[in-house]
Amino acid sequence: QVQLVESGGGLVQAGGSLRLSCAASGGTFDNDAMGWFRQAPGKEREFVTAASWTGVPTYYADSVKGRFTIARDNSKNTIFLQMNSLKPEDTAVYFCAADRRVVPSLKLADYDYWGQGTQVTVSS
Repeated sequence: QVQLVESGGGLVQAGGSLRLSCAASGGTFDNDAMGWFRQAPGKEREFVTAASWTGVPTYYADSVKGRFTIARDNSKNTIFLQMNSLKPEDTAVYFCAADRRVVPSLKLADYDYWGQGTQVTVSS
């Protein structure tokens, strides 16, 4: 019954910016940690960033630290991923996920709900 829907993906030039959104519905998400993962063609899904219910603490993969920022609007059950200084290697399908635990996790198996993903393509 819980549904997470990503939006905002598209084609951008290297060095550009993009903002992804994830709207959650069909349940309550109080005290749930939420995060973003991505999967490039032929590769395994990997952790990008996550945040607690309060927004602190946050965690970022080394590959995106300083370029990506996670934010959440709990009143609207929505999380965002602001991506700046995009690189071709950022090309992937981006997924949002929700974890019933308060503390954010970097492990795929710890997340309870997943969106279907949105494609981000960065040209050189």
